[in-house]
Amino acid sequence: MHEYSTLAAVDLGSNSFHLQVARAEEKQLYLLDNLKEMVQLAAGLSEDQILDEASQTRALACLERFGERLRGLPQHAVRVVGTNSLRVARNATEFLNKAENALGFPIEIIAGYEEARLIFLGVAHSLPPSDDALLVVDIGGGSTELIIGSQLKSSKLESLPIGCISHSQDFFPDGKITKSSLKQAELAARSEIQSATAEFSSAHWQKAYGSSGTARALAHILALNGYNNGEDAEMITYTGLEKLREFLLKTGDLSKLAIPGLNPSRRIIIAGGFAIMHAIFTELKITRMEITNGALRQGVLYDMLGRFHKEDMREISVQKFMQRYQVDQQQAARIESLAVLLGKQLLADYSDTEKVEDALKLLSWAARLHEIGISVAHTGYHKHSAYILDNADIPGFSRMEQFQLSQLVLSHRGSLAKTRDFFGQPINLFRSLALRLATIFYRSRTHIDLPTMTLSRSGKRCTLCIPQTWLECYPLTETLLNNEIKAWAKMDIDLRVENTTEGCHTGSGTA
Repeated sequence: MHEYSTLAAVDLGSNSFHLQVARAEEKQLYLLDNLKEMVQLAAGLSEDQILDEASQTRALACLERFGERLRGLPQHAVRVVGTNSLRVARNATEFLNKAENALGFPIEIIAGYEEARLIFLGVAHSLPPSDDALLVVDIGGGSTELIIGSQLKSSKLESLPIGCISHSQDFFPDGKITKSSLKQAELAARSEIQSATAEFSSAHWQKAYGSSGTARALAHILALNGYNNGEDAEMITYTGLEKLREFLLKTGDLSKLAIPGLNPSRRIIIAGGFAIMHAIFTELKITRMEITNGALRQGVLYDMLGRFHKEDMREISVQKFMQRYQVDQQQAARIESLAVLLGKQLLADYSDTEKVEDALKLLSWAARLHEIGISVAHTGYHKHSAYILDNADIPGFSRMEQFQLSQLVLSHRGSLAKTRDFFGQPINLFRSLALRLATIFYRSRTHIDLPTMTLSRSGKRCTLCIPQTWLECYPLTETLLNNEIKAWAKMDIDLRVENTTEGCHTGSGTA
């Protein structure tokens, strides 16, 4: 993968959209530009989790403006991530098609745990080096992330389905703040947090930090109104939250809420954010929380930088999964080597070299993980493998990348009909063919001396050239290849096996 001097991250949060551009030098980032708009995507989610037209219009207009700022940057120098609202919206796919056209770059939807990991990475890079265990709390528009970690590595991750927008809509829909509504909001938040209380209590960390808008807004209010026992620094204290609680109840109406430090655009969602933060302080026994400028977008930038410097979290996750599911390392290495070799041959004429590089990297990981389902059951293990890869929390991977891994693994044996939709993209079809052929040649699970062979394509014809004399020594492999020809014929793909000694038609082209 190429290294770029300028990187950009776009965070499509449930409350705000952020764009950050930075200059990369060695392993350091220097901020060049920052844009933020309060789109409040979560406010447009209906009860049946449909994004309404108004929220989509706001979002698309914002993305068009962001797209102008990003214009001219290479695709791989920009990473765009979507969070909770786009995770839960039932019409997310339809919206994302329009959003990618408006922005000009692909959008990844990341899981809650991956969001938490990236948040901690951004926060850790914004703080002085320390060996202390840190608690990071990030209250977004639709979810809340809790993370414990040290230095640059997170060790405990949690993503809770409560956010300042959704909580405000649920408990303060008319803007009225009563003792009853505030108590119910706090109890509901505590109920969600209780599942994480044991692992995230104050016994497990030395310092607590708040990141993103809700934490900064609360800290700003507490500081400007002298609620933190005379301390001038912007922070959140339990004492300060109690004083703010009294003020909110005294005012009683969000439309009339006026207090130094509160941005008018945040007025209608501050009560929900406050209730969640108060519940976190109560449940985790926090007395003091400092505020950090680090957040998800910085984490995305540093994660990109790590990939360019061969410190890809996805590679680390693959290695850990292989260990966890006791994968046969030698067999995985054999399959990976041959699958990638055949994949390179099939994709040789693709002009987008970086797209090919990414495609082959995912093929490599699929080859190494295709047997993890054996730990569940050997019968139908490819289905178990696919399920794990599609549903597990795999640090570093977006949901789309996990889906592609899952589909490649699912398609590596058995009927191809089950992944027909996945093959709508030719590059997926070719990767699957490469993986299936690799597993055929190493069916014996032992080292064999493979002959020189080539796999080429022309339109919908794929031709495997291999010496017939070699196949005569491996009759099982020859039978399996003949079966493979029939399997691909059902997908309207003309797979042929030709003898290299008789000449081989190695045409090229695009399917």
